[in-house]
Amino acid sequence: MDVKSLFEAVVATEEELRAIVGVPNEAVVKKTVNVIDEHIRHFIARSPLFFLSTAHENGSCDVSPRGGDPGYVQVWDEKHLIFPERPGNRRVDSLLNILSNSQVGMLFLIPGMEEVLRINGRARIIQTGHVLEQLKKDNQIPPLGVVVEVEECFVHCPRALNASAIWNSSMWPEKEELPSAKEMFQAHLKINGYTLG
Repeated sequence: MDVKSLFEAVVATEEELRAIVGVPNEAVVKKTVNVIDEHIRHFIARSPLFFLSTAHENGSCDVSPRGGDPGYVQVWDEKHLIFPERPGNRRVDSLLNILSNSQVGMLFLIPGMEEVLRINGRARIIQTGHVLEQLKKDNQIPPLGVVVEVEECFVHCPRALNASAIWNSSMWPEKEELPSAKEMFQAHLKINGYTLG
C-alpha cells in the first residue's frame, strides 16, 4: 500500500483537533495537582513498576520501564521523589536525555489496578552519598539516583488497561505464541551487520 495514503487527511492544528475531540470536562483539568499528597504517596509506595519518558533537546524521545520492589521509588517531600539508577546495559538513553533536557514523564502501575498515576516534572541525576545510601538493595548502593521535581500529578482513567485486559491472565497468549526476544535481538544485530561471536 502507498505510504502517501496514510497522510491524505492530516490533523495539523489544535483547532482541527478540538473540532474532532472536543474540550475536556473541567474536573478532568482540575484533577491535576503539583504536589505529592498522601494519596499519591500511597500509590507510589505500592507501585513496583513505572515507565520513564524522556526526550533529547533535539526532539528524539525514549520510554524506559523501571521496576523494583514496591516503594523503591521514594518520596522525599511534597515536591520531590527519587529512584535508584542501578547498573544495566550501559546505554543510559534516559540519563543522556535528562542531561540534555530535564523534562520527564512517569507512568506508575500497580498490579491488578487499572488506573495509573501520571507524574510530569524535571529530573536531575545525583550521586549524593547519604541519599543513595537510603536506596540500597541487598547492601548494594546504586552509583546514581534520579530526583524528579514534581510539576504535575494526576490519576488516569482505567480505559486503556481495561480495554487491553492486561491483568486478566485468561486473556494472555500461550507462551509459544509470544515473540522470541532472543531471535529478535539476533535479527536486529544482523540488520546492522553485527554477529555475536
